[in-house]
Amino acid sequence: MKLFISTCLIWLGALYLIFFYAPMEQTQGIIQKIFYVHVSTAITMYFGFVISFLSALMYLLEKRRHWDEISVAGAEVGFFLCTLVLLTGPVWAKPVWGAWWTWEPRLTSTLLLWLLYAGYLVLRAYFGSSAQGRKVTAILAVIAFLDVPLVHFSVRLWRGIHPTVMGPSGGGMSPKMQFVFVVTFIATLFLFASLMRARFRLERSRNLLESLELKQTESS
Repeated sequence: MKLFISTCLIWLGALYLIFFYAPMEQTQGIIQKIFYVHVSTAITMYFGFVISFLSALMYLLEKRRHWDEISVAGAEVGFFLCTLVLLTGPVWAKPVWGAWWTWEPRLTSTLLLWLLYAGYLVLRAYFGSSAQGRKVTAILAVIAFLDVPLVHFSVRLWRGIHPTVMGPSGGGMSPKMQFVFVVTFIATLFLFASLMRARFRLERSRNLLESLELKQTESS
């Protein structure tokens, strides 16, 4: 509960800073303010996919349900954040590029990432309760993660038109913009932690319930 309340409070502060403290970008205007949420969410979704990938590997090696529970939680939270990225991106792109969507390398590879993890979650929903299903979805989590580096380096690899605001080749940010971005990124990390904990506990409770039902069936 404390983590949830902290997440809500820091997000309220971040939104206030975005709309009332961060300066207006001269070229893009107010639409640029979606940058703080879009980029923070894009970076944070990597955490979910990395956790899912590493936990899936550990599950394949050790076959412990604990790793499987972490893996599915990371994949689901990462998928949710990836969905937010794909929703906020076109809202930013329309006024800047004049189109909601272009088959630009980063956009295309991110959509592919979303589809891969959507397939993972569908398979998980149908077969995740069996040992074979957990093994198959763990393998898929490992395979799907291979697209994450492609998303991150797609602009450099294929010279896409996606803007690079941060980094050596980025346009740079004013000190106020940097501060607001850091606060928004921390808020997104709090959101990630809240969702991960809730989703892990749900998966753990579901597995415990299945175990109790199985024991009851065997004893009757």
